[in-house]
Amino acid sequence: MTENPRLRLLSYVVMAYMLLAFAWWSVLLWTKNRDAFLAKMEFQRLVAISKKEIPINGDFSGHPAYQELHHKYELQAWMILGEGIFMVLSLLCGIWLVQLSYVKEVRTAKQQRNFLLSITHELKSPLASARLILETFRKRILNDEQREKLSRSGLQEVDRLTQLVNDLLLSARLESAYKPSLEPLHLDELLEELIADLQSKYPDAAFRTHIAEGLPKVQGDKTGLSSVAQNLLENAVKYSPVDATVECGLYQEEDRYLVLEVADNGIGIPDKEKARVFDRFYRVGNEDTRSTKGTGLGLFIVKEIVKAHGGHVRISDNLPAGTIFKVYLPQSP
Repeated sequence: MTENPRLRLLSYVVMAYMLLAFAWWSVLLWTKNRDAFLAKMEFQRLVAISKKEIPINGDFSGHPAYQELHHKYELQAWMILGEGIFMVLSLLCGIWLVQLSYVKEVRTAKQQRNFLLSITHELKSPLASARLILETFRKRILNDEQREKLSRSGLQEVDRLTQLVNDLLLSARLESAYKPSLEPLHLDELLEELIADLQSKYPDAAFRTHIAEGLPKVQGDKTGLSSVAQNLLENAVKYSPVDATVECGLYQEEDRYLVLEVADNGIGIPDKEKARVFDRFYRVGNEDTRSTKGTGLGLFIVKEIVKAHGGHVRISDNLPAGTIFKVYLPQSP
């Protein structure tokens, strides 16, 4: 579904016309009711004069017939007013719901388009690299050093594809049947192992760790929490300059939470995008012009896994540039 400005403008015009029509009908009905009251009142006044119940120029407002007629008129007037307000409010509510549905559909269509574009690129790139490596092995005579270098590159591309497939499978599980397999974990040990692996994967990046001493264990899913930390750290590298500096901290807060903090000095996230970066397939910017690798699943996975552990994620700006993610995990009792 693509957004059509002309169609949207036409829908707004139709909605405005319906609102004005309801308002006009209400005013018209109110006027007709008033005119009918005045006509009936004049008729009843003439009847009262003919029966000599009041003088010709006498006050008719105190006559029982007037009191009864005026009471009926007031009831009808309030009924018209109430029905008019109810109809206008119902129409406004309907317009609001339709607008929400429209915006949701457009947003979903954009996310799906972005996902298809990104997943196509993420699949084609490693497949093309692997094909080139295999063709090189097939057509050229290589020395040991060249074979080692190409083999290592090929394994990296296979790992990249494996990670992509794992993310897709995990994101599907998170929406239906994911239940963390809880066990006592030392997050500091898990984090140090993960950073060591990432340092070899991103040799140009600088990972600085700040881990408090004497941290308690948490009840967590090792695979899931490893995925949380890896996604946050890799995002920090991908959305930062080539020589990225990533600050990673682990500490206690309020004697209730263990906090994993990841800060980068990258491009940052605009305030209006902060609430949406955790949506599935959502990526900041336009997929047609974005050069950073990714599928828009990483932060969705982070949010859902942390939520399944009873925790939450906060996002803020890292001044003067960059982003800070804080993951709050409940401590073991």
